[in-house]
Amino acid sequence: MSRFSHIIYKSLFGLILAFLFSFQQTAFAADGEALFKANCANCHKPDADYTGPALKGWSTRVPDAEWIYKWVANPAQMIASDAYAKSLFEKWKPTVMTAFANLKKEEIDAIMKYVDDYTPPAATAAAPGQAAQGGGDDNTMFYGILTMILALVGFILLQVNSNLRKLSDEKEGIHRGEPVPFYRNKTYIMAVVLVLFIVGGYNVVNSAINLGRSKDYQPQQPIYYSHKVHAGANQISCLYCHGSAQDSKHAGIPSVNVCMNCHMGIKEYKGDPIVTEEGKTIDGTAEIQKLYKYAGWNPDTKQYNPDNNNDGTPDGASAIPWVRIHNLPDHVYFNHSQHVKVGKQQCQTCHGNIQEMPEVAQFSDLSMGWCINCHRESKVDFHNKETGEGNKFYSIYEKFHKDLKDHKMDSVTVESIGGTECQKCHY
Repeated sequence: MSRFSHIIYKSLFGLILAFLFSFQQTAFAADGEALFKANCANCHKPDADYTGPALKGWSTRVPDAEWIYKWVANPAQMIASDAYAKSLFEKWKPTVMTAFANLKKEEIDAIMKYVDDYTPPAATAAAPGQAAQGGGDDNTMFYGILTMILALVGFILLQVNSNLRKLSDEKEGIHRGEPVPFYRNKTYIMAVVLVLFIVGGYNVVNSAINLGRSKDYQPQQPIYYSHKVHAGANQISCLYCHGSAQDSKHAGIPSVNVCMNCHMGIKEYKGDPIVTEEGKTIDGTAEIQKLYKYAGWNPDTKQYNPDNNNDGTPDGASAIPWVRIHNLPDHVYFNHSQHVKVGKQQCQTCHGNIQEMPEVAQFSDLSMGWCINCHRESKVDFHNKETGEGNKFYSIYEKFHKDLKDHKMDSVTVESIGGTECQKCHY
């Protein structure tokens, strides 16, 4: 009978190992997507040229398998010594890829596997009132159900093993006491307690880490303002509406007058249909009418309402009660001008592909780890004494100038000039 027991336990162990392996493979693929979005998505798309080339099919273009690791770690050095890297630079100049020396080979492999396996989501238009059917890759529910099935199979096998042992004992005349019911079996109870402890602890820790973070937060706004229409289709610069982003700490929310600069003449929406994530079609013209109401503007007479109460605003006008989306803790200092004007960062670095968002949602979690990682990888506009280019403020860093000249470093990151010191953001 012991032989059957060993077979059953080995089968159960094999099933558990198979599940863990498949789960690990899925987690690894998900890591590839997460790593791509965190490090590459600002400049690359898997299947289309963007700021940099499309990455899908990269392995058929590079000289050898090791080339990609060298390129990711130090693009500047590769451009200086490798013919294929030079050809890439000539095609995409003056843009030079940021070095990601901190990425491990396994992480690079995960990213490149993700882009090679990438398939664009099916472009299916959802009917009004129906939720849009996305082509997401989240298999959490599937693996949860699979875990429950495997647990049930394991429990059944254990019961079968117990019954077979009982029959064998009866046949051989061996008398044993009645087996302990599973709900009183200490092994089962301990296993359940451990599983609950691990799952509960994992969820508690994750919830505690995410306290105060609002990634993917997308509140309903008083006017359905589509960045995809304004910044995307109509190519309106971010700084036209958020002009203070390059000159002050806050990016600012545009006043109603800024909106009216365009919408005094544009009173109808004639672009492509605006569809929400839930599949609801938005009437763009009706949203413009809401703006007129807040502005106190009469589109028929093409004039503002009179100011009969002498409060300095047209009768019926009021500020638009926009709902704030991005909000850092009070103990964190962040200055938009330092990043936009001095650091020359694009809005998409923190806010994602804003020009593709029908309605804005928070793209990044804006956690301290996320900011520090960016500071470790982002290069500063370092002053070049020979050409006179770059930010002259950085001319004071004599050591870095010498190291660059001696080829001890190919670039200077924000971390190099103290960008990860606590007092930079907390004081």
